[in-house]
Amino acid sequence: MTSQPAISTSAQTGSIATTNWDAIVIGSGMGGLVTATQLASKGAKVLVLERYTIPGGSGGYFERNGYRFDAGASMIFGFGTDGTTNLLTRALAAVDATIETIPDPVQIHYHLPNDLKVKVHRDYEQFIQELGDRFPHERQGIRQFYDECWSIFNSLNAMELLSLEELGYLMRVFFSNPFACLNLAKYLPQNAGDIARRYITDPELLKFIDIECYCWSVVPADLTPAINAGMVFSDRHYGGINYPKGGVGQIAIELANGLERHGGTIRYKSRVTEILMEGNRAIGVKLATGEEFRARRVISNATRWDTFDKLLSNATLPPAEQKWRTRYKKSPSFLSLHLGVTADLLPPDTECHHILVEDWEKMEDPEGTIFVSIPTLLDPSLAPEGHHIIHAFTPDWIDRWQNLSPTEYEQKKEAAAWNLITRLEVIFPGISKAIDYLEVGTARTHRRFLGRVDGSYGPIPQRKLLGLLGMPFNRTSVPGLYCVGDSTFPGQGLNAVAFSGFACAHRVAVDLGI
Repeated sequence: MTSQPAISTSAQTGSIATTNWDAIVIGSGMGGLVTATQLASKGAKVLVLERYTIPGGSGGYFERNGYRFDAGASMIFGFGTDGTTNLLTRALAAVDATIETIPDPVQIHYHLPNDLKVKVHRDYEQFIQELGDRFPHERQGIRQFYDECWSIFNSLNAMELLSLEELGYLMRVFFSNPFACLNLAKYLPQNAGDIARRYITDPELLKFIDIECYCWSVVPADLTPAINAGMVFSDRHYGGINYPKGGVGQIAIELANGLERHGGTIRYKSRVTEILMEGNRAIGVKLATGEEFRARRVISNATRWDTFDKLLSNATLPPAEQKWRTRYKKSPSFLSLHLGVTADLLPPDTECHHILVEDWEKMEDPEGTIFVSIPTLLDPSLAPEGHHIIHAFTPDWIDRWQNLSPTEYEQKKEAAAWNLITRLEVIFPGISKAIDYLEVGTARTHRRFLGRVDGSYGPIPQRKLLGLLGMPFNRTSVPGLYCVGDSTFPGQGLNAVAFSGFACAHRVAVDLGI
């Protein structure tokens, strides 16, 4: 039985407005919720303001005709039981919450040009063997590359992951794990492509490393920070990919309920339109309704573009933000296809996650790569009996969906949907005739429901950078204002924004003296 969020009522408004909040969090995406729950567990008075009717942002869900669809990705890291990189497990535990998860034996089944088909097995040696069988002349290079990623991961997994802005934490970590810290410092300015080319020369195999990065960073290996790659390429074998029973939205629901159990408050249908300033300091927020709330610290889980261009629209863009924008740009959004299909479409050995690329040269183009998740293979309760969910999505830009009449918009959505469905026939023969339910989301959909500029899923490098050195931490140039989520270190991905949440809460707690 899945739990539901405890929705704050309008009757609470008076007490909320007069409370002396320690922190207000704008948005209940995963980064915002982890920050809020971590602070609440330390005794802080925390208010989360969410524009939508449920928590989670792109980690949320929606229900149609007996189907429970994940709004975003269904491939979930961070639910391991060992080490320190199991950040979702740790975030839930901080508010006395747990979620039953279902292990996924294969992270991705790749369908790539030149009939290159590879499964990334949960078992590391099985994956290395399968990839080496396709590239026998590169067996040693494959082993060296992925083993070096393990070196990065093992260093991360040896220390508690908190704020790199807090000197006391850095000193404690360094003196307790000096070799791990020095190892990470070595990789901080490197990208995954730099490491891959030390050991691998085969052009097709290097393209495979590109899609290995692109499938979660939305950029090829040359632009993907090595530390992020080390985390993803190793944790999928260490903690593994584990799907939360009841759907990805259960994570946000459990965190939201845990927040309230620990004295925090989350209020829905509360769209923040302005960050209030006193002098040069952030002191609170204003809602679309005109209501105002004040706090000692304000934390924005919105993108940096939304935070500084919309919520601080009357302020001059700080030089640090101007510099950041010369390094990073908005990632694409996604064209999303939410399908309900008859169960007989899928053979018994079908994997949960697939990636389809027909042409390496078009991998980064709009609709060039198709991502597929079938979460009902792990949790059948998400669909009516005898049916499965197929979520197919592909990178796309909002420019292609602007300046259309309502009729033109619907016609373009339908055409785009059937184009994807036709391309998916190569993986799922007969899919066109097996559809029971179909819903299409565009970049405009993501912008509307997630409140993200252009529907973007976060920042990506404008050019090759020195690894993660250009990614900002949680404190901003505006006193009293912090950012959390994919616009901050270490970047995109559910586990990455959870890391950002732990770091932000730690930094804020130190600044508040709690």
